[in-house]
Amino acid sequence: MNIADEYLALLDRATKDQPEHRRMLPRLKKVKSHLLDDTVHRLHKEAFEIVDCLKCGNCCRGISPRMTDRDIERIGKSLKLSPSAVSEKYITRDTDEFYCFKQSPCPFLVEDNYCQVYKDSPRACKEYPHTDRPKFIQIIDLSFKNSIICPAVAYVFIELRKIF
Repeated sequence: MNIADEYLALLDRATKDQPEHRRMLPRLKKVKSHLLDDTVHRLHKEAFEIVDCLKCGNCCRGISPRMTDRDIERIGKSLKLSPSAVSEKYITRDTDEFYCFKQSPCPFLVEDNYCQVYKDSPRACKEYPHTDRPKFIQIIDLSFKNSIICPAVAYVFIELRKIF
């Protein structure tokens, strides 16, 4: 499935605006944490009034979540495979020694951007794009990177620039 045109436009804008967004990061890091959280959470809600993950799936096609042993166990249970079989077939370690998928797109991404193991997906997948979590400042650099992958994060950064 192709990514919706309006999402591509958001990603294109965020990509073009990356130098400005990068320059905004130090300013955001000086904002009181609760004020930044309140603003980002409001923008997160606005973004997901516009963005439907099932019309996108860009995260599943382009990045791999970091996984824990528990994530691998849940995936195995969902697939009726042992954790070692899941690891052998689908998992590798990245350069930082974290578990991640061997391939991209995600091996569990199916037609229409649905996830074959959705209810048992890795925690990082369930929490993505992380813009609704407390202490957003702790993941601001990751979110900056995600702003060219996820149209919802792109929206958040585009709007943050108007505010800060």
